[in-house]
Amino acid sequence: MKQTVVITGANRGIGLELVREYLRRGCEVIGLCRETSAELDASGARVIDGVDVADAPSAQTAARKLKGVAVDILINNAGIFEDDRLGRLDYQMLQRQFEVNALGPLHITEALLDNLGKGSKIALITSRMGSIADNGSGGYYGYRMSKAALNAAGKSLAVDLRGRGIAVAILHPGFVQTRMVDFAGDIPPATAAKRLAQRIDEIDLKTTGSFRHSSGEALPW
Repeated sequence: MKQTVVITGANRGIGLELVREYLRRGCEVIGLCRETSAELDASGARVIDGVDVADAPSAQTAARKLKGVAVDILINNAGIFEDDRLGRLDYQMLQRQFEVNALGPLHITEALLDNLGKGSKIALITSRMGSIADNGSGGYYGYRMSKAALNAAGKSLAVDLRGRGIAVAILHPGFVQTRMVDFAGDIPPATAAKRLAQRIDEIDLKTTGSFRHSSGEALPW
């Protein structure tokens, strides 16, 4: 029986490659995004656009369109990144990063709770930049803080959903060559997507709530 996979931020970058990876696996894939792209439209996935993860009503609209659809894997991938530095902080942009990176996955996950059942999995695409122990370079206040908040939310989701048989993966994709970082990464999006899918395969109720690199390395909080 085909698995059904829902992926946010599916129109480009890692999200688009996750769409392609799960389609190659023979899954039914549903891509959520604010604006679709020619690549996503051509992929063969079902596309639901007009979804801003930072907007709770938008998440509810997506949920209505998915009413009755059993979701095996929910991948909260949508995110934004700003190079904000002390002395020139834009607090509106810091807030926007929180809204998208930390609150967005909660909006989508809560909106789709009725679609998730025993054996379903949730993946949060976070960043090791959200690790407090791993921060040796400073800066990037909005991104670091929002991803640390996402990690905390992921741990709570793992605790709260364990009784329903739903496992939660908190995953750093690696330094990926996407537009978000001006293509300065060290691995292509397709490699990141394949590794992330492997980590999602591995997650279960014994390891739920763990924070891992897409390579499999355990990351410090």
